[in-house]
Amino acid sequence: MTAVDMANKLAPTSSESTPPDALDAFVNALRARSTGGLSPAAGLLAWYDWALHLSLSPGKQRSLIEKGLHKQQRLARYGLRVASTHDCPTCIEPLEQDRRFAAPAWQQWPFNVIHQGFLLQQQWWHNATTGVRGVSRHHESMVTFAGRQWLDMWSPSNFIWTNPEVLHAISQSGGANLWRGAMNFLEDARRLALDDAPAGVEGFEVGKDVAVTPGKVVYRNHLIELIQYTPTTSDVYAEPVLIVPSWIMKYYILDLSPHNSMVKYLVGQGHTVFIISWRNPTAADRDLSLDDYRRLGVMDALDTVTAIVPERKVQAVGYCLGGTLLAIAAAAMARDGDERLQSLTLLASETDFRESGEIALFIDESQLAWLEAGMWDKGYLDGRQMAGAFQLLNSRDLIWSRQIREYLLGERQAFNDLMAWNADVTRMPYRMHSEYLRQLYLGNDLAEGRYQVGGRPVALADIDVSMFIVGTVRDHVAPWPSVYKMHLLSDAELTFVLTSGGHNAGVVSEPGHPRRSFQIATRAAGKRYVDPQMWRAETPLHEGSWWPAWQQWLAQRSAGRVSPPAMGGSTYTPLGDAPGTYVAMT
Repeated sequence: MTAVDMANKLAPTSSESTPPDALDAFVNALRARSTGGLSPAAGLLAWYDWALHLSLSPGKQRSLIEKGLHKQQRLARYGLRVASTHDCPTCIEPLEQDRRFAAPAWQQWPFNVIHQGFLLQQQWWHNATTGVRGVSRHHESMVTFAGRQWLDMWSPSNFIWTNPEVLHAISQSGGANLWRGAMNFLEDARRLALDDAPAGVEGFEVGKDVAVTPGKVVYRNHLIELIQYTPTTSDVYAEPVLIVPSWIMKYYILDLSPHNSMVKYLVGQGHTVFIISWRNPTAADRDLSLDDYRRLGVMDALDTVTAIVPERKVQAVGYCLGGTLLAIAAAAMARDGDERLQSLTLLASETDFRESGEIALFIDESQLAWLEAGMWDKGYLDGRQMAGAFQLLNSRDLIWSRQIREYLLGERQAFNDLMAWNADVTRMPYRMHSEYLRQLYLGNDLAEGRYQVGGRPVALADIDVSMFIVGTVRDHVAPWPSVYKMHLLSDAELTFVLTSGGHNAGVVSEPGHPRRSFQIATRAAGKRYVDPQMWRAETPLHEGSWWPAWQQWLAQRSAGRVSPPAMGGSTYTPLGDAPGTYVAMT
C-alpha cells in the first residue's frame, strides 16, 4: 500500500469527527509512534519560551550566577567539615517525598558530599526553570518537569560507584546481586519484547485471586456489564449502591483481594452493591463518544439498578474518570428533574480541570494534535502509552528506584494485587478520549457551564444531593486541591475527606492497613467557602481507614434495613457469574 493509499484510508467518513488533512494524519501518525505519542513541537515551544525570556532577563541571569557560586561555596564548606568530623549537619535536605538518600550509608564520606552536591544542583535548576518573567505557566511547568526528569536520570543513586547501598551489596554477596540484577533485566526485556505481562502478574488471576467477591452479571450491552453482588447479611440497607469505576483501567481495583476489596467491605456492611465493568474497546469502537459512555454506561446501569430495586433511590459512587462521568450524569439528571439519586460519592475525581496537576503537562493544543494523529491511525489510545505517562509523573519511584532495586541490588519487589491490576491495561476509543481531553481538560467546559448533554449545557451547581468527596495527599493524577474545588461548584451539603496515599493506594485503604490516616469535615448546604490549605490546617487528623466513616455516611442516608433483593430482581435474568466476560478482554 502506498503512502497516498494509506492517507486515503485514513481520511474520515462524513459521520466521523474531522481530523487534520489526510496526508498530515498519515505522516503524524508515523511520527507519533516513534515518540510514544509525545509531541516534540510542544517540548521545543516550551524550551524556546523559557530560553528566550531567560536570555532577555539579565537580572535573573545574575541571580542564577550568584546562587550557583553560593551553592558551590556551601558544598565546599560542607566537604571540609565532614572531612574533619563525622557529626556534621547537612547543607540541604531532600524533598519530603524523596527517599533516595535516606539510608545511613549516604551519610558516610564521600557519598554524603556526592548526594549533597546533587541536591544543590537540583535546587539550582529549579531556580533556573522557574520565576523567569514572561514565560507562560504551562511552558514553565513543562521545562521544570523536563529538567527534573533529566536530573533524575543522573542521580548518584542510579550508578554503581556512587551508590553506597549497591557497593555494600556487592561486597556482601561477592557481586551476586549484579548477576541477579542482570537476570532480572533480561527477563524484563524478554517480556517487553514479547508484549508479556510483568514478572509476578501470573500470581493474580482475575476471578481466582482478585475480583472474587461473589455476584452475578445482571445486564450487558455493547459497552458495559453490570454486576450485582450476592448479599452476605440477612437484611440490607434500602438504597442500593452503584459504583462507576474509571475505564482507563479494569474495574476490579475496587474488588482486589478479599482483604482489601471495597466491594466486599460494603457488602459485608449490609449494602446492595452494583458495579460497572467496562468493555475494553477495539478499533471498531473508535467512534464511541463521551456521551455514549454516559448513556450506555451510567444511565443504562442506573435504569437496571432501579428496575431490580424499585421505588428506591440510588447511592451513586464514581472513581477517577468514572466519578467525572457520574458528575456529568448527575448534573444532567438534576437539570431534567430526574430524582433517582440519593447521594453522590466521588473518589479522586476531578470536575474542575483548570489546576489538574502535572498530567496537564501532556495536554495542550500541540500535544493533543500529536496524540490524536496517533489515535486516528489505530482508532484508540493504547493503554500502555497512558500507563507510561503516569509512570513519568512519578518516575523517581516508579522507574529509577525500581531499576536500582531490581537491576543493581538484584531484589525483585514482592508483586501485589494492586501492581497486577495496574499491569492490566485498557484502551480508550479515539473519539471519546479526544472529547474528554479537549472539552474537560483543555476547555474546562464542565466546570464553566459549557459541557452539553442532549444539546443543552449542564451545571454542577444544579446537583442538590449530599456529596462525599475524597482526595488523596499524593495524587499525581487528580491533585486533592483540584478535587476540593467541588466546594466552589456546588452549594449542596458536602463532606470532604483528605486521605494519605496516592491516587490508587489512597482509595484502596481498607481498615487495618498500616500507616493510614485521614481528615474529614462536612460543609452544610449554603455555608461559606473555606480554602483548601486552611481546611487542611484546621481539620483534625484521624488514624486509620476512611472507609468506616464513609460507610456510616451512607448508612445515615438510608431509609433503614430491608430484605435483600433477588439477583436480577424480577426483571433481569443473571447472565453469568462475576467477574463476567468484559474484564477478561485483552
